[in-house]
Amino acid sequence: MAAVPRTKIAPMPPLVKIRSERDHMSAIERRIADFILDNAHLLRDYSSQQLASALGVSQSSVVKFSQKFGFRGYPDLKYSIGQAVARNGADAPAQAAPVAGERDDFARIEEGLRRSKVAAEEETRLLNPRSRIEEIVGLLDGADKVFVFGLGDDGLFAREFSMRLSLLGVLTVHHADPILMMANLSAARPGDVMLLFSEFGQLPQLSQISRQFQACEGKVVSITRHTANPLRAHADASLVVSAHDPLPHVEALLYRSSLQYLLDFLFVLLCHANPERHRQLGTNLERIRHLLDT
Repeated sequence: MAAVPRTKIAPMPPLVKIRSERDHMSAIERRIADFILDNAHLLRDYSSQQLASALGVSQSSVVKFSQKFGFRGYPDLKYSIGQAVARNGADAPAQAAPVAGERDDFARIEEGLRRSKVAAEEETRLLNPRSRIEEIVGLLDGADKVFVFGLGDDGLFAREFSMRLSLLGVLTVHHADPILMMANLSAARPGDVMLLFSEFGQLPQLSQISRQFQACEGKVVSITRHTANPLRAHADASLVVSAHDPLPHVEALLYRSSLQYLLDFLFVLLCHANPERHRQLGTNLERIRHLLDT
């Protein structure tokens, strides 16, 4: 990949940092983390002793939790989270008083969804460091073949991204049927790459395909939620998506939006990684335009 000037990386916001480490915490730490994540806008009203009493843990556990994330103590953690909440306007939609009727509901819902999408995409960006993204771009650019697989809604993203890879001249093997994909593993060779899309990373079929592909000395890249899951745990590399909202239908939209952002960024990086790929993209797009014009 062409050298890109490195810029200073902004520190990870405290709530993103806490969420990113939750799966590796003890039971007590998870209890503290979940309260903070669910009640960030109320944290300013709690002292360390009050928070400890509310959660049934010791005050020293709250202090140690704060220090684990690089703060001198709980007051510093509380201040940092308060600043982040104020900066992002996290509680603005809840506090905004409706002025009149349906039109205001329309504006409130629109603004709330926009803010939530921006926040989820920013968290997703921060959870996928540059070194990991560049590693995956290198794997895809250097692979002889890229196998792409996903089921259900994940299959829609797998199909669309496999098409984009094909436009770049990458030899792509895509199936929406696990049996057909398993049969095609006979064509896998060392150095090939498989992209496995699975929001929750729990489907046993995907784990079986992943193990078989790795047995052929191929590299597996998982694309899942930022949770502990079997697919991510056994992949050679992983991309993770952040999407959190109390409303299930909104959370599903945030996942799709953040995943699309991540895939778009990966595609653009691949376009810049290899001039030949960029040239091939132009050639293929011209062929498609000619086909549609005839």
